[in-house]
Amino acid sequence: MSDIIHLLPDSVANQIAAGEVIQRPASVIKELVENAVDAGATTIQIVLKDAGRTLIQVIDNGKGMSPTDARLAFERHSTSKIRSAEDLFTLHTMGFRGEALASIAAIAQVELRTRRSEDEVGTCVRMSASHCEGQESVSTPVGSNFAVKNIFFNVPARRKFLKSNQVELSNILGEFERMALINTQVAFTLTHNDTELFNLPASNLRQRIVALFGKSLNQQLLALDTETSLVKISGYVGRPESARKRGALQYFFVNGRYMRHPYFHKAVTICYEHLVPVGEMPNYFINLTVEPETIDVNIHPTKSEIKFENEQPIWQILSASVKEALGKYSAAPTIDFDMDDAPEIPISKPGAHVAPPTVQVDKSYNPFRSGSGGGGAAAKRPQYDWQQLYSSFNNSPRDEEPLRPDAGEEVPSKADFSGDYVSKLSDDTPGENSSIFPEFESKLNQSGRPVLQLKGRYITVPTPDGLMVVDQHRAHGVVLFERFMAGISSREMASQRILFPEMMQLTVSQAAVLRSIWSELTALGFDLADMGQNSYSVNAVPAGVEGVDACDLIGQMIATASEKEHDAKASLQRRIAWTLAEAAAVPVGQALSKEEMSTLVDDLLALKTPAYTPSGKSVFVVISYDELQKRFN
Repeated sequence: MSDIIHLLPDSVANQIAAGEVIQRPASVIKELVENAVDAGATTIQIVLKDAGRTLIQVIDNGKGMSPTDARLAFERHSTSKIRSAEDLFTLHTMGFRGEALASIAAIAQVELRTRRSEDEVGTCVRMSASHCEGQESVSTPVGSNFAVKNIFFNVPARRKFLKSNQVELSNILGEFERMALINTQVAFTLTHNDTELFNLPASNLRQRIVALFGKSLNQQLLALDTETSLVKISGYVGRPESARKRGALQYFFVNGRYMRHPYFHKAVTICYEHLVPVGEMPNYFINLTVEPETIDVNIHPTKSEIKFENEQPIWQILSASVKEALGKYSAAPTIDFDMDDAPEIPISKPGAHVAPPTVQVDKSYNPFRSGSGGGGAAAKRPQYDWQQLYSSFNNSPRDEEPLRPDAGEEVPSKADFSGDYVSKLSDDTPGENSSIFPEFESKLNQSGRPVLQLKGRYITVPTPDGLMVVDQHRAHGVVLFERFMAGISSREMASQRILFPEMMQLTVSQAAVLRSIWSELTALGFDLADMGQNSYSVNAVPAGVEGVDACDLIGQMIATASEKEHDAKASLQRRIAWTLAEAAAVPVGQALSKEEMSTLVDDLLALKTPAYTPSGKSVFVVISYDELQKRFN
């Protein structure tokens, strides 16, 4: 029997490594920019064609490479960052594995032009699918110029699973923002299809945040500055009023590297409890500086998840630092003394006689004595006019009128609850005999469904099988969702013009997402106009949602479209329609009339799938009569 174990060719091994390191065009940009930062670049230019499908070019003014280094850099496990295993625990650079360039060259056509300052001429190396197609001397500026063309050209399955250009560009912009935030000493430019999207000069963190996300954020930033023997914390957190329901700007960095860390995220968000509404999240831009040997950055292929040696004490320090920032700028709640009923304290006059307070006591008072005896101070039991109280209660304004039998209708007496009628009530078999008070129910059904609102949130409806409890917000949401989906399909949704158009200022990444969902918003009834410089005016909204903040609503839909990477048009339309329906649905706590509740239930039950929202949450539950009967056993 022949041997079955063999070594993979380098080209195949590099493609396997590329599957971990290079997932999309954004991954290529991340690796090349990190290498440029490690090379000491102060200026980095990024040029894109077709969201990176056709071309990704990264040009830096770093120290460059020699001809030998330029060729060796494309070999697997080649690196200038480490020389021994011990170096893995004292990392001060971004890239160190030596897989990035080899992985990129395995799935694309790459041309590198590079020169060191001490060399008169540079070197050009051309790679394609891990094969070197040529190397020659060229005239080129100091630094490195990588041109990555036709990504995944030799892996059709991987290229097929790339998303639309708008989605891939959104991913690129997200990666770019993370790198630009932490490398403020570097000037960045980003050009897509000959349009300059970013031109960021070297600056400090606050200026970089404003340049990336807009001037409106400038007044919302609270500075962090804490230094201990374990960690140094710097950066900014947002004021509570800048919290967002979706798309909050949340960035953690450690030693100049972006990371995701749910544990530290909790340390920040817990400081905002009782400061922001439930469901909203604060903005933060936080950089942690620790000793390199106390973290492990090699637990994830993209190095975005990092393990800390001292997580718990750093959690406490981080939480204290955020609370200090919120308190220092009066963002935290303060004790508000109520002075309305406070006793007036007289001004003290030196030398004046101050008489001690006296207490008057009625010694004849007996709290247990009844009647009027025992003196004028004797307590009497309060006498209430119960008939008047009952009458005022019935006449008080309420959301629902009490259900009363019509004029001339006989009210069931005690005798009606005996004999056959009692046997009907105790019948366990579902059906018309299990309906409680059938006389009332039949009468109610003549004028609409018998409905009752609970706590401004739930609608209860008797059914032949039990009691249905409907969540009014979700019910209205799914009804509107079906209406909006039908409007998108027919493109006949009515619009309501806004008297004074509202202006939106978006970031570059938000504007890119907005352009990708423009047709869906138009089909829903929105009328938007591009005012230039990522500014847009909202001129009309879908009919029926006039009371909703249009800019906030569109912001929610932009965030929703950015959260997931489904590229299917139908999936995108469903997510946008559901976001709009949720925002426009009747809110929790709003009182509804009987007619409104009855109509809402009718509309809900007329749907094909009324039981669940598009996000998978229950719209109603049915409590069977068997369950009710067990409650009384």
